[in-house]
Amino acid sequence: MANYGYEGTYRYKRYRRPVKIKKYVVLAAVLAAVVGVIVYFQSRVAGLLWELSEATVQSRAVSALNEAAMQALQWNGVSYDELVFITRDGAGHVQSIEVDAQAVNLAARQTVSLAATKLNEVCAQGIKVPAGAFTGIELLAGFGPKITFRTLPVGSASCDLVSDFRSAGINQTLHSLYLRVSAQVSIVLPSGTRELSAQTPVLVCESIIVGEIPDVYLQGGGL
Repeated sequence: MANYGYEGTYRYKRYRRPVKIKKYVVLAAVLAAVVGVIVYFQSRVAGLLWELSEATVQSRAVSALNEAAMQALQWNGVSYDELVFITRDGAGHVQSIEVDAQAVNLAARQTVSLAATKLNEVCAQGIKVPAGAFTGIELLAGFGPKITFRTLPVGSASCDLVSDFRSAGINQTLHSLYLRVSAQVSIVLPSGTRELSAQTPVLVCESIIVGEIPDVYLQGGGL
């Protein structure tokens, strides 16, 4: 009987160690799988999600900025002759080109205000990405139910005046004024939050100037 007890104890010790080793192997395999999934998600899935989201958000943001600028310009209804004042000398040469700063600033402030409102409306819609994108396979990125991610406007929109001079023929220059509207939008993805910039130029007015233009305007392109 004593011998049997000793043999039983020996067997118990003999088979207990492999069980512990097996648990460690399973745990290591699980951790390796988790790490593999995370690495795959960061390297493949996160990039695909960003590409799909960026194109949609960029398009919506630019559209909102365009609408804001166009609406502000329609409210003011300014023309080139009302906005730009050209001074000439006795020979008809252009001496100076000035812009009505008050009218431009009013349109810019209205554009920024409208852009903020329209961006909030666009961001409230979120961005819908097919569930197939989570596989990281581009062929499956368009399949599956839609999953909505949050989009948020970052800060406020900005607006500045851009003046452009281009040759339009012999002794003729096309002068164009643009409102350059820009803003930043944040996309909240499972891999983290990313920001993108949206910018668009909106034509305010333009006209052909006959006569020589000082080099300071042609080279600098500004007023």
